[in-house]
Amino acid sequence: MSTQLSVQLYSVRQDFAADPGGTLARLAGIGFRQAEPYGIVDNLQALREGLLAAGLTAPTAHQQLIGRDQEEVFEAAKVLGVTTVIDPFTQPERWSDPVEVADIAAAINAAAKAAAPHGITVGYHNHWWELKSQLGGRSALEAFAEQLDPDVVLEVDTYWSTVGGADTPELLRRLGERVRAIHVKDGGLAQDATGQVPAGQGRVPMREVLAAAPAALRVVEFDNYDGDIFDGLSASYAYLTGEGA
Repeated sequence: MSTQLSVQLYSVRQDFAADPGGTLARLAGIGFRQAEPYGIVDNLQALREGLLAAGLTAPTAHQQLIGRDQEEVFEAAKVLGVTTVIDPFTQPERWSDPVEVADIAAAINAAAKAAAPHGITVGYHNHWWELKSQLGGRSALEAFAEQLDPDVVLEVDTYWSTVGGADTPELLRRLGERVRAIHVKDGGLAQDATGQVPAGQGRVPMREVLAAAPAALRVVEFDNYDGDIFDGLSASYAYLTGEGA
């Protein structure tokens, strides 16, 4: 069992909505001891009860931070024992404009300052468009990262960065210790998230990705999966444990 493995609950969003406790128990049965919740304000009660009953901890969580009541978010995070809150999404069109990218960085920096008194770190999670967009000869994500305060972290979604055209292992090496976590997912690199497969079975250079971010939390995720999602998660878990991740 690796303390570096987690699972993003968005992967099982339909099962979680129907049966939160049973779904978390099934993830624990696969072998996961950590989970990454989403929507922690709306799902607070179900998460508080279900994580505890399943023996899962939640070191990281996804929750929109820009443009919402952040104090409510940080209070929910504290209840759940979450120490890093990650903003999961900003509009694609904003990443082609250097002024907009600077505004996003400023908003994330402000959120980090608000989180600090709660003992919480703030991070950002990418999709493909932050890498597809190029500003001054580099990806918009890297231009953004250079404008972040030192205590802000990144969670690099290694599937989406590859979809965006990045050499993801090299990207991870350039971003270095700012990368606190990575999303581990694989597939045919479709922009619409179809065709995703368990880790090690698709076109993401998974072994090189893992080697390039040895200290990062590995968060298994599927946006979509054509088979039984628990089978897919089990296969990714087996791959990662087999790789010593």
